[in-house]
Amino acid sequence: MEARLQKILAQWGIASRREAEEMIKRSRVRINGVLAHLGQKVDPEKDAIAIDGKLISPKQRPALIYLLLHKPAGVVSTCYDPHHRPTVLDLLPQELRGGSGIHPVGRLDVDSTGALILTNDGDLTFGLTHPRHSISKTYRVLVKGHPPEAVLRMWRQGVVLEGRKTRPAKVQIVERSAQGSFLEIVLQEGRNRQIRRVAQQLGYPVIQLHRSAIGSIQLQTPKEPFLSEGKYRFLNDREIQFLREQIDQNSEVRTQESEF
Repeated sequence: MEARLQKILAQWGIASRREAEEMIKRSRVRINGVLAHLGQKVDPEKDAIAIDGKLISPKQRPALIYLLLHKPAGVVSTCYDPHHRPTVLDLLPQELRGGSGIHPVGRLDVDSTGALILTNDGDLTFGLTHPRHSISKTYRVLVKGHPPEAVLRMWRQGVVLEGRKTRPAKVQIVERSAQGSFLEIVLQEGRNRQIRRVAQQLGYPVIQLHRSAIGSIQLQTPKEPFLSEGKYRFLNDREIQFLREQIDQNSEVRTQESEF
């Protein structure tokens, strides 16, 4: 059955859809010996798919890997950077990043730090990055100044960015200092640089941004030592099950919405 090439590469755990598109753009993928193009549909039962000259198939799919990484500032959340900045894959040993198809799930901007999931499970990546996903993410954010309750209330209710209002968020001040205010922010969406853009628009620009948790998956738990910057650990079975349950819930919501 035919499907878009980038979807197949994601389902086989070769890369995320975004990374698969980059591989196609960089002429790394061939179909039946011919360079592939974006949006091309292929039949994996009939067509020969090769990356960097090596044929691939679902039978060659590597073992599934699920990692939690503490991303440092200055590192980009991608597998390849045209500007030659360090990527999150550079923080992993060769045996994990070489040929496993591992990639980040979503992104943290280059100046931000904190929790980032990496996997080679394409179905999981697609489910968690779908526009309708609702997995919560918790941030500790230092903003310039001391926003009053009225501003925090606006932030919680949603702010219009590029003509579309952000979803309701949890926002509270946890500490004040001479430098600014530390906020705890919990979002259930991940628009590009959302916290930084909202903070700037409200008049309290971000100084530091750190993601401490993705749902119930945290950089520090009672059973796990604190994960220092640049380090990673494997997700445990409970955490993997949590992510899969999130995908199932999102699938149910999308199915219900399609019935109306």
